[in-house]
Amino acid sequence: MLYTITPNPALDRTIWLDRLQDEITNRIEREERFPGGKGIGVSRVLKELGVYNHVLGFAGGFHGAELEARLLEGGIQCDFTPIEEETRSNIVIHERSTGRQLLLSSKGPRVYPQEIDRFCSDLASIKDPTLVSIGGSLPAGLKPEVYHTLVDQLKCRGAKVILDAEGEALAEGLSAGPYAIKPNLRELSLALGRKFSDLSGIIDAAEELREKGAEVVLVSMGAKGILLVSRTTRLLASPPPVKVKNTIGAGDSAVAGFIYGITQAYDLETCLRYAVAAGTATTLREGTALAEREDVMRLFPQIHSRTL
Repeated sequence: MLYTITPNPALDRTIWLDRLQDEITNRIEREERFPGGKGIGVSRVLKELGVYNHVLGFAGGFHGAELEARLLEGGIQCDFTPIEEETRSNIVIHERSTGRQLLLSSKGPRVYPQEIDRFCSDLASIKDPTLVSIGGSLPAGLKPEVYHTLVDQLKCRGAKVILDAEGEALAEGLSAGPYAIKPNLRELSLALGRKFSDLSGIIDAAEELREKGAEVVLVSMGAKGILLVSRTTRLLASPPPVKVKNTIGAGDSAVAGFIYGITQAYDLETCLRYAVAAGTATTLREGTALAEREDVMRLFPQIHSRTL
């Protein structure tokens, strides 16, 4: 069974207006609401690709109820551990006249010890976790060490774990030896405390993280594509030129594309190309809407990879 875990999910409120201006009433032209958070983004794209999966995490209040309802309405099964405080709501603003995009990300609720215990109990009862994607920020009350615990427990049950986190959370999860991690360039720099001027430096950095515990390191580099480093393989897959409408959720979509490849028993090179296709497909969509299957499959033959 395939699961995604999002400790700090969100209800994303996406609004469009002509231009955000000071000291006047800014008129909203359009508004939509989407389930958000890294693991949930992965789940939404997997569902679009025809892969059944199950969402886990914390949710509370009216926002939590709406989040769950929107997932179920989209055909995604979820079992959130209920919490006392309100699930966060993020705001994404699109300026039509400038093309500028602003993301206002909420810190989120506090999760209390008894709620953490309940989540751990819920997690222990899930059936046959063969592949699990974990990602995103942590709500107050959860320490970064929780990612080490989650990865370790799931591995002990035979699961391949894919981790998408940053900072201390990434370091802790990495120390438990996940199957794969997917930092972007900023997260890679944060993890190693330095910046990279060329591809050679990025490859060396990815190797460093692999040696710290991951079997596969995927480094997303925007329009330059995704680098994959494993013990035996170094690959770079690049997308075709596209008109980018949005970048929010592209990383989550890339993780979903990679997982899709795994579920189809494809080799690493093919999984990587699906990761790039899915991430690129999301950039074609406005707001926090995510990749559509038709776009992923259309783009896939246009994704070129090379061995490094």
